[in-house]
Amino acid sequence: MAPPEPVPVGWDKVQQPEVGVLKVDQREQIRRAYFIEGKSIRQIALEGHHHRRTVRHALRDASPPRYTHRQPRARPVLGPFVHLIDQWLAEDLTRPAKQRHTAHRIYQRLVEEHGFTGKEANLRQYVREHRPTPRHSRLFIPLTYQPGEDAQCDFGEAQVILAGHQVKVQLFCIRLCYSKVSFVMALPHQQQEAFFEGHQQAFGFFGGVPRHIWYDNLSQAVRPRLLGHRPQEQESFVAFRSHYLFESRFCTPAQAHEKGLVEGLVGYARRNFLVPVPEVKSFQELNDLLQGRCLAEAHRRLRGEGQTIGELWDQERPHLLPLPGQPYPCCRTVPVRPNRLSLVTFQTNRYSVPVEWANHALFLRAFVDRVEISNGSRVLAVHPRCYQREQDLLHPFHYLPLLRERPGALDHAKPLKNWPRPPVLDQYLVALRDRLPQRVATLEFVRVLELCSRYPLHQVAQGVEQALLSKSLSSDTVAYFLNISHAMTSRPVPIPLAGPSVQERDLRQYDLLLGRCN
Repeated sequence: MAPPEPVPVGWDKVQQPEVGVLKVDQREQIRRAYFIEGKSIRQIALEGHHHRRTVRHALRDASPPRYTHRQPRARPVLGPFVHLIDQWLAEDLTRPAKQRHTAHRIYQRLVEEHGFTGKEANLRQYVREHRPTPRHSRLFIPLTYQPGEDAQCDFGEAQVILAGHQVKVQLFCIRLCYSKVSFVMALPHQQQEAFFEGHQQAFGFFGGVPRHIWYDNLSQAVRPRLLGHRPQEQESFVAFRSHYLFESRFCTPAQAHEKGLVEGLVGYARRNFLVPVPEVKSFQELNDLLQGRCLAEAHRRLRGEGQTIGELWDQERPHLLPLPGQPYPCCRTVPVRPNRLSLVTFQTNRYSVPVEWANHALFLRAFVDRVEISNGSRVLAVHPRCYQREQDLLHPFHYLPLLRERPGALDHAKPLKNWPRPPVLDQYLVALRDRLPQRVATLEFVRVLELCSRYPLHQVAQGVEQALLSKSLSSDTVAYFLNISHAMTSRPVPIPLAGPSVQERDLRQYDLLLGRCN
């Protein structure tokens, strides 16, 4: 084995080549030396005191070096909130997929709830780096619209806590294409009456009707069609469209990007209007919340626009079609016939009608919030619409004529047992039964209930309370107090003048009477 070569004197003092980051001019020198002058990598490394890997990297890529942090950069403003942001992003994994925090929504919550003073750009960068799933972009063609001409409409879904229960609601979303003003309304379902109701409320919100509205091939508007065929619209939708005089446009199947403004609105509303998941007591409270947040968008200025949404809306409103004088009845009409219990059935639920209309052919009109039953000329009964199954909605006054004939059924009558009434009525019934025979007491109680057809329930309760205080329990006494109360509230009581009042009479009536007698 040959002995090792002797180490040159002073070698330990020569600077050793290291792997490092090159400046732009150093990269250029290396590339020129290799590609133009024909020097080898070893020679370039020795002359420039570079590591060979550094030379090879410069030969592969001429772009300037990218700066990277060896340690995480300090965040003096954002740092105290990082744990909260990570917590929200982690909680989003258990939330509805379409109702999770965006970077903008996180920024809003930090400012409003925790007094954050940092910049939104820094927050966006942090969220972008820590979001588990990247977002994929698609390519689109820039579009422009004329004021009052076009709108886009769609349905979406969201989760809310309604009356203490987490439920799924349907979001009716519509957007004017010129001003980008949006309207969002929560509904219990996507049936046609809800579809019409959303339009009607949106037109009132916009202050007019756009001339064209773009849709998917919704079953509420069109019948199922074969691929390549023109959509055939539902007759009821054509009647609704004719009432408001707008024209409908339908997108190509499976091409939702043709109405991208409203597609974006559905997701935007979920992320910005309904995060965190709102807790409300009723649909009315939820829709008031949504409408307030739609109005709050008026101050926004979208990218590429010189004016805010509200300013563009003011310009677009005069170009919208005027609202008709009468609103369209947003309901579904079905023929019904009450059974022997004076009940009509709609979607497995039963609604009562007055007993005198049992076994008659009637019409039921199902609105989003109520059910009306009529004989074609006048409304006979109105009930809140029930969205459960196999429930009975009974109005006690519909059965009063039967209770007159069968007073013994009063204690077991289901319409009265489930009826929330003022406690004074029960006290009145007990007092009647203590003083009168059972049948007579029941009939007097039924007569008092019949007064509710002429007076509000709270006024009848006041009349009953006065009758109890006066120790006179007759239904005529209750009617007397009601008449006095009604007369005092409906017209002012004249102030009597001092001295007797003389009423003038036409004495010619006596002459006519005497002439007839002769």
